[in-house]
Amino acid sequence: MCCTLELAARSKALGSSQTVLIADNIDKCALELLRQHGLETKIAAGASYEELLALVADADALVVRSRVPVTREMIAGARRLKVIARAGIGVDNIDLEAATERGIWVVNAPNSNAVAVAEHTIGLMLCLARRTPWAWESLRRGQWQREHFRGQQLHGKTLGIVGLGRIGSRVAERARCFGMKVIAHDPFVAPERASAVGATLVPLEELLRRADFISLHVPATPSTIGLLGVEELRLCKPTAFLINCARGAVVDEQALLEALDAGRLAGAALDVFSREPPLGSALVCHPLVIATPHIGGLTAEAQEDIALTVAQQILDVLGGRNPEHPVNAPALSPEERERLAPYTELARRMGLFYAGIAEEPTERLELGLLGEATGLRADVLEAAALEGLLSGSEVPVNLINARRMALARGISISHTLSPTAPSPYASALALSVSTPSGTHLLLGTTAHGQPYIVRIDDLQISFVPAGLLLYTEHIEQPGILGRMGTLLGEHGVNISFVQVGRQERGGPGIMILGVDDELSEALLGAIERMPSVRRARLLRLPPLRS
Repeated sequence: MCCTLELAARSKALGSSQTVLIADNIDKCALELLRQHGLETKIAAGASYEELLALVADADALVVRSRVPVTREMIAGARRLKVIARAGIGVDNIDLEAATERGIWVVNAPNSNAVAVAEHTIGLMLCLARRTPWAWESLRRGQWQREHFRGQQLHGKTLGIVGLGRIGSRVAERARCFGMKVIAHDPFVAPERASAVGATLVPLEELLRRADFISLHVPATPSTIGLLGVEELRLCKPTAFLINCARGAVVDEQALLEALDAGRLAGAALDVFSREPPLGSALVCHPLVIATPHIGGLTAEAQEDIALTVAQQILDVLGGRNPEHPVNAPALSPEERERLAPYTELARRMGLFYAGIAEEPTERLELGLLGEATGLRADVLEAAALEGLLSGSEVPVNLINARRMALARGISISHTLSPTAPSPYASALALSVSTPSGTHLLLGTTAHGQPYIVRIDDLQISFVPAGLLLYTEHIEQPGILGRMGTLLGEHGVNISFVQVGRQERGGPGIMILGVDDELSEALLGAIERMPSVRRARLLRLPPLRS
């Protein structure tokens, strides 16, 4: 962590004509740094949304935590705003699209509390293993019941980490110092990166079956909300412990409560909850639960580091320099935005689609710009493809930070240019993804303003990657399409379109079905058990913008 003087030396005086609106409490060291450089700071911690709407109109920079919603309305009224600084990690309370349209930088402090959260995780793990809180409470009641609190060592136990990003990797490193075996599940991390922190990548189901301690370190995204539900918790050992210092919504709290009551888990330590504060939550008072009030990152050192990190980035932006941790796309001219828009959407959706069908971690991504697409900005399209591919990662991914996020996960990135596109397309994008066992290819193009994927590996196909899509791999046999339609119909699932790709009768094929209704896990299992089907995936892709 840089001290104030070191940070001050990196910045020039900015004059007194610029104002920073502080809408939430941050460490005073940030205020001192901003004032040292001639910036006026307006403290509005605790102000209402309506009061902030008026105050932000004359601000050059805005500092928020999670309390304040930075809406399109607020951004539209901020005539001078150049940077929105989130004093923390998440930016879900900030309208990133509106900020990007206005060319406003959005920055955060993604690394500042990683050590604090990792240490809190280890502390909770030790408390579970040694039953420390219960022993302390017993002693406070005047009891001396040593035999009731026989714990266990971490040494030799298996820790399963779900999410091996900046926090999960630090937990892995610390757990190894205790002599623990570390396994991890993270589809966005290459095996080499996992190995570097002493972890072995495994499927989620295997992790849940093997782990003595399960620690969660993933963000709350559409793909991770309810990640651990009834079925997943049934896979766990009855002697296993669950630690959640990530986001409360990642765990189905009712399912966790039932698992604890039924003896399917030995205990849990929770720092986060689906609703905060967790008023009336049965988990908080459960005899097998340790609960803390979302304090994982709340250390003096972390809060000072967060404050200095966002303050320095404000100084950078207002001084005409690029900030260290941008989280939104670069501002583009209207002409660039209009020309790039359909291809950016295509690249992002190709990445999203591949992430939904991938079986192995990504080691390398290469984006090919073919035909007329060679005249487009390759860096923006690369970042868009990575944004889709890494959409479920720990920190929000966008056109600015996508490359950095990929490289941090051990994914190498490149692009190629080819003056000709495969017939009959005038322009196309080719997404080539290398995995430990081989390379996979998606070919995409645009037509009538819509993105289309027209090839998957060696198989020709044509569909718009949007909405609910059922993807299957199978061996071509007479009647497979009819059996699929019958099975879906029997379960009340309506089909909006079907596309089939194959090379020859009796050979491997793929099927893409647009469906109007969700598929249950039981129905997906029934599809995978069809005689010729190798695997099936349900993809939930965003609808096309109108």
